[in-house]
Amino acid sequence: MTRTEELAIELIRRDSITPRDAGCQESMIVRLEAMGFSIERMRFGDVDNFWARRGQDGPLLCFAGHTDVVPTGPIEDWVSPPFEPAIRNGLLFGRGAADMKASLAAFITAIEDFIATHPTHPGSIALLITSDEEGAAINGSVRVVDTLQARGTIIDWCIVGEPTSDQALGDTIKNGRRGSLSGTLTIHGKQGHIAYPQLARNPVHLMANALSELISTRWDEGNAHFPPTSFQISNLNAGTGAGNVIPGSAEIRFNFRFSTENTADTLKTRLHAILDRYELDYSLAWTLGGEPFLTPPGVLSAAISAAIRSETGRTPELSTGGGTSDGRFIKRIAGELIEFGPINATIHQLNECVALKDIATLSTIYRRTLENLLL
Repeated sequence: MTRTEELAIELIRRDSITPRDAGCQESMIVRLEAMGFSIERMRFGDVDNFWARRGQDGPLLCFAGHTDVVPTGPIEDWVSPPFEPAIRNGLLFGRGAADMKASLAAFITAIEDFIATHPTHPGSIALLITSDEEGAAINGSVRVVDTLQARGTIIDWCIVGEPTSDQALGDTIKNGRRGSLSGTLTIHGKQGHIAYPQLARNPVHLMANALSELISTRWDEGNAHFPPTSFQISNLNAGTGAGNVIPGSAEIRFNFRFSTENTADTLKTRLHAILDRYELDYSLAWTLGGEPFLTPPGVLSAAISAAIRSETGRTPELSTGGGTSDGRFIKRIAGELIEFGPINATIHQLNECVALKDIATLSTIYRRTLENLLL
């Protein structure tokens, strides 16, 4: 078994359901300190984070990731316990195997191998690790980035270890993500007896035309890097549960996944204009999950693509699909940022797993990327 596989297994054994770290970061820190990294532990609220750096000169290459994992779901539905790593048919099973403890292990061993061969390498290497990516994401990477930004720290290249591969390791890297903007819309009507509608105002009826327009609106056409902005309703609630009562209010929860053709402010303005046109009595609370970001093809994507081709023979596709990641925070201080990691087919699912052979290959790809960028 390779050192990377052994470390991945050690990390998976730790029950680090968000925002708990369960000692994962200390396991990484011990190995980083042995390589001469300076470590800055940054605990905000109940979240453990750390910033590690080796070297003071530029350029600076940073590996970023998270030790926290999503809840397991019903443990009895797992083939093997989620925090007791198991190998079956060449797959390593356990919560966090793909998202993203295999990547964390590969970060560490890639850096170990690189430094063993190039102990006086030019430039600097850093790690930005959080335990708040799968949770609220308010005391994790965003707080670390705030601290680094206040100091004037600039990252030249950042690799986030999210599981980006689709069908085979190395077929996809992410060079951007869509923005996420959520809203909770409450339409205010007047409750009444269903047999006397003239004495009530049904909020479901009042919102119907506005809702139809929101659903049919083409918010933008996307661009070469992003699909068109998507508006989706996730929840719609109204009524008291009784069959003879007109509800007094209706609540709609919705989300925009938006491209760089829009901003949160432009979407808010357009949506309010539609609601106001129908003269609705409403209240609306907004939550911005993150603005979209994009790293155009450049030095970093070329370096990691070359490393992937060397190890797998594949030329990765650049993609901006999927959900949000901590890249939305780190991009504020990173010139170029991409995400690359193992196959994502089982992430957040029961019996999450990663191919054992891909773990060692992932480490070698990261090491080759270090060589391509710093030597």
